[in-house]
Amino acid sequence: MPRTQTWKPLTPETWNDFETLFGPRGACGGCWCMTWRLSRAEFRANEGAGNRAAMRALVHAGQQPGVLLYEDGRAIAWCAVAPREEYIRLGASKVWAPVDGKKVWSVSCFFVDKKARGKGVSVEVLKAAVEFARSKGAEIVEGYPQELKEKLPPAFVWMGVMPTFQHAGFHEVARRSPKKPIMRSVGLQPGGGKK
Repeated sequence: MPRTQTWKPLTPETWNDFETLFGPRGACGGCWCMTWRLSRAEFRANEGAGNRAAMRALVHAGQQPGVLLYEDGRAIAWCAVAPREEYIRLGASKVWAPVDGKKVWSVSCFFVDKKARGKGVSVEVLKAAVEFARSKGAEIVEGYPQELKEKLPPAFVWMGVMPTFQHAGFHEVARRSPKKPIMRSVGLQPGGGKK
């Protein structure tokens, strides 16, 4: 029987699904997907419960900081996507400094349930993130994956890997570090065609 996949933005109504997917450890070491939203000092001070509370406050204030991919009604993957300026740590990075002055939405994080890994789920949740960003008016969606030369544990590739972005229609636009391209999906319409 074929499985049915759908996606929803993270809202107060889907918070419990997000919390269940991330589990008691908050995905990777208590991050709760706040790594890029806080300074390094704030993030470390908040680790665990503080980061969970910060993300929950964001969501309950009306922000939708990403999308959940569901399979047969259960959340199996997460992709964080938001206007780049919401990620203050990106602004401090030389490797991921802005490519140009254009307004972009940034994909900053993936988390896939252990049972769903290795099945192309990251491509599907990335496509959902692009669709969501586009529905909010984004013309450029940008990502910061790694180009791996060897296999790494999932915890080390939480910003995604290059083939995931390629399969979702992204193209490299800059590279300031050998293994860290900046990739973009530009000018897409809801039907998948370019403007």
